[in-house]
Amino acid sequence: MENQLTIDTKNLLATATGKGIGELIKPLSREIHLFDSYVAGTTHLEDETVLDEIKEGDKLILQREDNRFDDNAILVLDDKKRKLGYIPEKDNVVFARLMDAGKLLTAKVKHIEPKGSFRMINISIYLVDF
Repeated sequence: MENQLTIDTKNLLATATGKGIGELIKPLSREIHLFDSYVAGTTHLEDETVLDEIKEGDKLILQREDNRFDDNAILVLDDKKRKLGYIPEKDNVVFARLMDAGKLLTAKVKHIEPKGSFRMINISIYLVDF
């Protein structure tokens, strides 16, 4: 019985990884570049100090938002889940449909450029494929 294989079906995933599903599928995922855009609404932030902390190459979180002005609103958040702004309304329809269908989208800061009294934050949007 010493060499017998047993399977704990209750904790199979936790046993396999010790860290959960995210770490298990991470090597199997890839980011597919979909589109380049920018972060809209940065001049309307309650706390603009978040803009001082982001830099080129930073990963960003995209999150759907129930918004009375835009049915397809997608929030752009930093890695600490602080609001940077939105995907522009002119660009968000397809991305909102993908997210509503359960697809995971992320973004990365591509370039930051001062433009008068605000900063233009150019981003690349990615589909995370498993």
